[in-house]
Amino acid sequence: MRNLTSLLLVLLTLHVCSPLTRAAEPEVSFRKDIAPLLLEHCLACHGAKKAEGGYRVDTYDELLKPGDSEEVPVAKEKGAVSELLRRLTCDESERMPAESEPLTSEQIALVKTWIEAGGVFDGSDGSEQLMRVIPPPTYADPPENYSRAVPVVAVQFSPDGTQVVTGGLHEVLVWNAADSSLVRRIKNIGQRVYDLAFSSDGAMLAVACGEPGKSGEVRLVDFSTGEIKGVIARSDDVLFDLAFRPNSNELAIATSDSSIRIFDVQTQQETRTIASHADWVTAVCWSEDGKQMASASRDKSAKVYDAETGSLVTTYLGHGAAVRGVAFTADGTQVLTSGADAKLHRWNASDGKRTALVGLGGDAFKLIRIGDKVFVPCASHKMLRIDLTSNKVDLEFVGHADWVLSLALQANAEGAGQKMLTGGFDGEVRVWNFADAAPQLNWIAKP
Repeated sequence: MRNLTSLLLVLLTLHVCSPLTRAAEPEVSFRKDIAPLLLEHCLACHGAKKAEGGYRVDTYDELLKPGDSEEVPVAKEKGAVSELLRRLTCDESERMPAESEPLTSEQIALVKTWIEAGGVFDGSDGSEQLMRVIPPPTYADPPENYSRAVPVVAVQFSPDGTQVVTGGLHEVLVWNAADSSLVRRIKNIGQRVYDLAFSSDGAMLAVACGEPGKSGEVRLVDFSTGEIKGVIARSDDVLFDLAFRPNSNELAIATSDSSIRIFDVQTQQETRTIASHADWVTAVCWSEDGKQMASASRDKSAKVYDAETGSLVTTYLGHGAAVRGVAFTADGTQVLTSGADAKLHRWNASDGKRTALVGLGGDAFKLIRIGDKVFVPCASHKMLRIDLTSNKVDLEFVGHADWVLSLALQANAEGAGQKMLTGGFDGEVRVWNFADAAPQLNWIAKP
């Protein structure tokens, strides 16, 4: 009996490791080989918004549907003509992609092999957008030294307040908050970093990153090790803002496709999508009790939603220009917004009625509220503190030589020792005393 058992174990092992089992992996993968070609060379003219010839390639399901010609794009029967392959290889009058270089012989061979093998889909959902089907990329290492600084669009203090985190080129940079020395570099990040947010326990860093007009995603990073734990919210354009819901694993993500996508970062599954804006969603925030969510958009509006259902509560249209920053008052009854009209707007979350307007002296960006103060970074080279009890600017943080784009608060300190952090368009980072705007430290955030 022992010999028979041993034999069965050996046979089972041989079966699991045999070439026949490994052959289940397709020779040419739609996810790894075909989808990237379609995304790079075809999607611009054959997507959901622009479908020349009535033909779309933005998902696998759409790829299989005939266009206006009614010719079958991917023939499943052996020997049948596949219009997709024919248009890639025919003469210049019909060849695709039009008005650009043809695919290489190697790329065409991949498409031909995939079609001849049945044109199968090796993903989980044929209706998913190409960008979400393609496996997340591994990015090349950033340059050892930058030739010039990059705009500091996102800054954060580390959870213990001893380090400063900024975005770089394909990386996140971690600096010593006491002397500005570079502590470490977290690599394998999208081309540019648009926002940074720590989970409530401080263990996870969410990084909104991407390449304008081409890709966007949120990378979930184990901050202690720098290991990438997941990639969520993938898109064909960049993502602008992040906000963790209080006392929750949910992360709200502002996207350039006019939607807000909400993910459970533990399961890395999308829980709901809110599509209410008509243009880029530039900022998102939650009320302190987590029951409401608000958003700002390039469509000149700001909105409030029921956080649980995503249903729209009210819309504010008072800006008349792009809105870039949003925050709730402490009790959640009012909303504060800032943007390209150089004003801070204060309005009711329930009915969108404006209650106050404060001039800022320049375009304003993402803002944060702390108690009865709201901090606004501005293109006037300042960060302004506004007292919400009087609706007036009561303190100016002056010293930047360029637009102030980003800000953060040192979370572990209180009172007179608490610090503020700002980032500028010219790459400068500044640390300030929270109470009186006294400068503490400044440096250019480039290796």
